[in-house]
Order: sequence, then structure tokens, then C-alpha cells
Amino acid sequence: MKLTQRAFGEIGGVEPNAQGKYESGERWPKADYLAAVAQKGVDVLYVLTGERMAQPADQLGADEAQLLASYRALPQAARQAFAGMADAVAAIAPVKMPDGKRRR
Repeated sequence: MKLTQRAFGEIGGVEPNAQGKYESGERWPKADYLAAVAQKGVDVLYVLTGERMAQPADQLGADEAQLLASYRALPQAARQAFAGMADAVAAIAPVKMPDGKRRR
């Protein structure tokens, strides 16, 4: 979201120092904070567990939706082969990081 601690804290209704403590793991946010930031698009599951919430199918881009539909139409053996291919491609493809740098 690229917000300052002050701006992010304002969304959640807390002071910047509290926001900083949430980010450093010194304190855990309360439910009202989580509800407020969730309304702005924050993945609360990720905040709490470090695991990303699956994107709802109705929010996929057209290319992603087509890929998913094609995958779902495959028989099981073909799905396994496709998953292996996708893993191999992902392992060698450069990834653009949030800081703009690319890594392999």
C-alpha cells in the first residue's frame, strides 16, 4: 500500500507508535483495527499468519480466469503434468520484487 506508519495507523485508528509495534511484532492488533484495515484491502489473514488469502475467482483477471478454466477442464494426469511445468517455469522466471529489482 506504500503508506507511512502514520497514514496506515490512521486507517486502523491507532497512533503511529502502535502501528510500528504491530509491524515489529511487539504487539498484536485488536479486532476493530483488523476490520478497519480489511475494509481498505489489507489481507488480514496474511497479517495474522503470514499466509496469503486466496484471491476470489470473481476478482481474477481475464487471462488468469482463462488459465484456471483450462486447468479445471484437464483430466487429473494432465493437471499434474501442467502443475509440474508451471513450477519449473516459475523456478527459472525472473520475479519483480516490490523494490523494483528482479531476482531469479
